[in-house]
Amino acid sequence: MQLYTKILIGLVAGAVLGLTANLLELVWLRDFFIAIEPIGTAFIRLITMVVVPLVAASLLIGTASLGDLRKLGRIGGKTVTYYMATTAVAVTIGLLISNVVKPGSRIEPETRDSLATAFEEQAGRAIEMAAERPSVVETLLNMIPTNPIQAAAEMDLLPLIVFTILFGAALTLVDQDRKRAVLQVAEGVNQTVMVMIDWIMRLAPYAVFALIAAVVARFGLDLLQSLVFYALAVAGGLLLHAAITYGSVLRFLVGINPATFLRRIIEAPLVAFSTSSSNATLPVTMEVAEEKVGISNSVSSFVLPLGATINMDGTALYQAVATMFIAQIYGVGLTIGDQLTVVLTATLASIGAAGVPSAGIIILILVLNSVGLGGHAAAGIALILGVDRILDMLRTAVNVTGDLTAASFVARTEGEELVPRPVDHPVAMRP
Repeated sequence: MQLYTKILIGLVAGAVLGLTANLLELVWLRDFFIAIEPIGTAFIRLITMVVVPLVAASLLIGTASLGDLRKLGRIGGKTVTYYMATTAVAVTIGLLISNVVKPGSRIEPETRDSLATAFEEQAGRAIEMAAERPSVVETLLNMIPTNPIQAAAEMDLLPLIVFTILFGAALTLVDQDRKRAVLQVAEGVNQTVMVMIDWIMRLAPYAVFALIAAVVARFGLDLLQSLVFYALAVAGGLLLHAAITYGSVLRFLVGINPATFLRRIIEAPLVAFSTSSSNATLPVTMEVAEEKVGISNSVSSFVLPLGATINMDGTALYQAVATMFIAQIYGVGLTIGDQLTVVLTATLASIGAAGVPSAGIIILILVLNSVGLGGHAAAGIALILGVDRILDMLRTAVNVTGDLTAASFVARTEGEELVPRPVDHPVAMRP
């Protein structure tokens, strides 16, 4: 049985059993699922453990193998332009759906106030975290690490990526013998990490089951009923973005049938859905890109780590819907100009957003402030926190799918054929 099939079975089984525990109010079963959640947490920690050595080794190899520094600049320009464009499209789709569905006009004031009270403490913590977010200038300066070792230790990927690219570019200009020695070490690290990923992925079906069952078991049905139109607006927008935006890119610009592409990459979005973290999914994403899609290391090692850091299509779409939802529920009308501000702010704020669970909530506060909804931020965020984890899982899956679509687009524009290739690392542990 293929690994992705096992992961899918674990996901469905966890969702069904968690929902059963919730609907039938089986407290003992709900407590059991919550008790086994650390199995899923251990998986996330294991897969996150290999992110830094994988990114550093793979990106170094990819950058040094380009040879021509102009090619590096060309790939970088395509990547950033693509990510910014698709993020802007995602925000626009979110706004369009919100204007049509109007999810905020479907909640009674009593329900609004009870939800705001229930999640008031969590919303307060989110507001405090947003206040500590650096300015745009500080964010740009923080991309240059004063200590790349510290950036790696703190898993601050954007500064680590900048340092590794510069190091790899400089490596292309040194003596061939010394360059070969450094690359041999990097290749050894890269292949070893790939073997570790194979070992870790054997736990994926069980970890997915534990994570999903715990989330759904906690997920109160009353809460879902109260926020069903909001949740459906976000989920529908994410589905449209994946189908229309990514589907069009794949069919017309990459030349791959979207259904065929999805079958090749399915492991990555499934893991992203379960972990709610682009960073934690990155090792799987890179392995799938090279082995299942056929993207070269020189492209995947640059585009995918950068995507895990700055490509937040799903998160940006969610922020657009959430902003409109909060405005509608409090009767605040947003003009076309306000909505264009949402597009600009959500697109720019997504750059450098942490690829970890619930990072979108922090960015949402910035978006709300940009259109004069700062006074409703605490209460508004408290309204949506109850269903945020489920929606976070969905938008992370879309983010990772977007990363792989971008890598395929860049690879195709660089003349690559995108033919799946056999595993080239020494031990293949896949079932």
